[in-house]
Amino acid sequence: MPRPQKSRRICCYPDYWSFAPDQDAANDTVTMTLDEFETIRLIDYSGKTQEQCANEMNVARTTVTAIYDSARKKLALALIEGRRIIISGGNYTLDSTLSEEIARKGLGIMRIAVTYENGQIFQHFGRTEQFKLYDITDGKIINEQVVGTNGAGHGALAGFLKNAQADVLICGGIGGGAQMAMQEAGITLYGGNSGNADEAVKAFLAQTLVQNSNPTCDHHHEHGEGHSCGHHSCGEH
Repeated sequence: MPRPQKSRRICCYPDYWSFAPDQDAANDTVTMTLDEFETIRLIDYSGKTQEQCANEMNVARTTVTAIYDSARKKLALALIEGRRIIISGGNYTLDSTLSEEIARKGLGIMRIAVTYENGQIFQHFGRTEQFKLYDITDGKIINEQVVGTNGAGHGALAGFLKNAQADVLICGGIGGGAQMAMQEAGITLYGGNSGNADEAVKAFLAQTLVQNSNPTCDHHHEHGEGHSCGHHSCGEH
């Protein structure tokens, strides 16, 4: 009987989850797993050795070599054959580093996170500096807490919410990559909302909060052409 495969530790979720040839004229799709993506990030982007990569991912160097080779082959297929790359899935665990100020929730408790600023729903997910967390049981709020974020950028914030054990995110504008990160993290998204944060949570509990099907973060008019909602950089270990 084969030994169970050890999960590979990744720093955080990517900011970008898909890449395609010009005009989306992809011949086919290549799916790169998040552990494969992590080897590319650590070795090719951050300049780590395979041994250093193995230490950060908490696996053997031979395992990293196999994952890295697979990732490079997929990149080659995409570049040479004009395939679209989608980043999804894999055998991984997310780095669980989390501020001690965030309490672990108990069994049977739903945790709602809201992008937060001065009592209002902050409108740009990738730039949010605070979340307000609401713990819910039997349809009632039993605890509220405002917490600062540990990173900037869609991927880092998605990982922050997963480690904070959030079940639901209520926010304003949120880009397509961040939406994919929420899906990967198993967090139900209610984007495109505005107004008072507490009232939005009450509306969610009353089942009257709208679940916007396309809450894209589109505010180039405020920050200039080419602006993106934040950029994450995983910490060096």
